[in-house]
Amino acid sequence: MAFSNSFDDSLPEFLRGGRILWVVVGILILAGFGSSIYTVEAESEGVVLRFGRHVDTVPAGLHWKLPFGIEDVYVLPVKRQLKQEFGFGSEGATNDSQVSSRREQDQERSMVTGDLNTAVVEWVVQYRIVQPDKFLFKVQNPEDTLRNVSEAVMRTMVGDRTVDEVITIGRQEIEEQARIMLSEQVKIYELGIQIDLIQLLNVKPPPLVEPSFNEVNQAKQEKKRMINVAEGKKEEVRKAEGEAKKEIQKAEGYAKKRVNEAEGDVARFNAVFEEYLKAPEVTKQRLYLETMKEVLPQLGRKIILDEDASQVLPLLQLETGRNEGGAR
Repeated sequence: MAFSNSFDDSLPEFLRGGRILWVVVGILILAGFGSSIYTVEAESEGVVLRFGRHVDTVPAGLHWKLPFGIEDVYVLPVKRQLKQEFGFGSEGATNDSQVSSRREQDQERSMVTGDLNTAVVEWVVQYRIVQPDKFLFKVQNPEDTLRNVSEAVMRTMVGDRTVDEVITIGRQEIEEQARIMLSEQVKIYELGIQIDLIQLLNVKPPPLVEPSFNEVNQAKQEKKRMINVAEGKKEEVRKAEGEAKKEIQKAEGYAKKRVNEAEGDVARFNAVFEEYLKAPEVTKQRLYLETMKEVLPQLGRKIILDEDASQVLPLLQLETGRNEGGAR
């Protein structure tokens, strides 16, 4: 009791008489209250563990949990699209596994193609966390596993194709096939991740051979251009041949028409000539009359006089005056 009294005497006035117990209890209550309230950020979900066992998944907002380590919460950005970069690294990474070290980047982008050439390949994998419980508990380091599997898949895609396919015409096929294969591997490993996109950003030959490779590509493009020009000239030749054939057919048609007309004129002349031989005077008179019938209507106003006619001018003037008077 003497020890208790000396201990009480050493305490401040407000802690004497058993009040220290209440102070401790109050501190514990405040600490428990403070550790039981937590916030889940937007575009995220919280995975609640009770004694290490998954019991609930909560959405974004303010929540309450059991204090003193009874329940723990892991917040995961399940509604945000994440990405991993291979062979390069951009600033402002959104997650720890987005970018590898400089040394690893050099190793990631150096690949061997199916025709035993080398290529520099840089790509991006975009993914989302769709099953938080699997992401946390199925694999110890799911994002590191995703990096390793992504690199293995891309090396498989590049190793099955020639360097020309990887650098030029086969890029879209590589992206799609790699996405499908990586999605299958993610399901097998149960990473709780969904692969949205794989995109090849920079694919080129190694720096030492890049100038030669560019020259080869330029030569191929020039060859293709010249082939296109030749095809265009060929089309012009075909067009000219068609025009020539059209003109030839037109000329042949005109010649045939003229020949037919000439043959018809000859036949008509021969028929008239035969009639003329039978009755020359009658035929001559008929031809004269037919010709006058065609010619006279084209002469306009006509005056026909007898050989003995005289004083025709006054009559003509009188006729003109009557016409003018009628007009007036």
